[in-house]
Formats: sequence, structure tokens, C-alpha cells
Amino acid sequence: MQKTSFDPWAWGKNTNSVQAVEAKNVEGTLYCSGQVAIDENGVPSSADMRNQLVQTIANLEQLIYKSGYECKNIVRLNVYTTNTNEFFTTCMDVYVPFIMKHGLQQATTLLEVKGLFATLTVELEATVVK
Repeated sequence: MQKTSFDPWAWGKNTNSVQAVEAKNVEGTLYCSGQVAIDENGVPSSADMRNQLVQTIANLEQLIYKSGYECKNIVRLNVYTTNTNEFFTTCMDVYVPFIMKHGLQQATTLLEVKGLFATLTVELEATVVK
């Protein structure tokens, strides 16, 4: 599999993402449902957004690895949050290291939504290739 990222504007280097990703010679594509801070018993977290993001990332990583894929091959990562301002002010010290840990250059969409399931405040939806 060969990945090429495209980011034609200089400002894009400050977004923790790229504008487009091309994947060639792909053996498989994994479309992950939105992952949230739900524990192994199916109980949603009532923690703050930052701590929910920590658990959400762990759940996403576990799903990807157990599916036989690698996080470094995430080509699209959508972020849904109930408050984008809170996400930027309290979660970037968790989100950016996750991106850097796996060397990601992914296409990303960040959306503020009216609500998520139960007490949840952040959700990650990924597309991964191999």
C-alpha cells in the first residue's frame, strides 16, 4: 500500500491533518464506526471531555489493532464533539500526541454536534487502509 498526502496551502501545516490522502495498491479498507468513551461493559463515561478522549483513543486503537490493521494507516479521522471550543482548549494535549505517535497525515473533519449518546462529548470515526 502506498499513501500520498496533499496539502496545497501553507496554513494546512498547522491543522494536525492534511487536505487529502491518496491510497494506492490497498489490500483492504477498514471503516470504523464512531468510537466513544464506553467501557468494556458498554457503560458510557460521564468524565470530562479530555478524559473521554483518552478512553476514546484507546478504544479506537484497540479496534484497529484487533481488526488486523495499524493506526499509522488511518487515512481519514472525523472528530465529533459537543463543544469545539472545549475540544481545542482541553483536548489538544491528548489529540496531537495521538496523531504524532502514529505519524498520521490524515484527512480530518471536525464537527460540533448537538449531542452524542448518553453523557458522551467526543467521538472519533476512522478509515484505515492496508
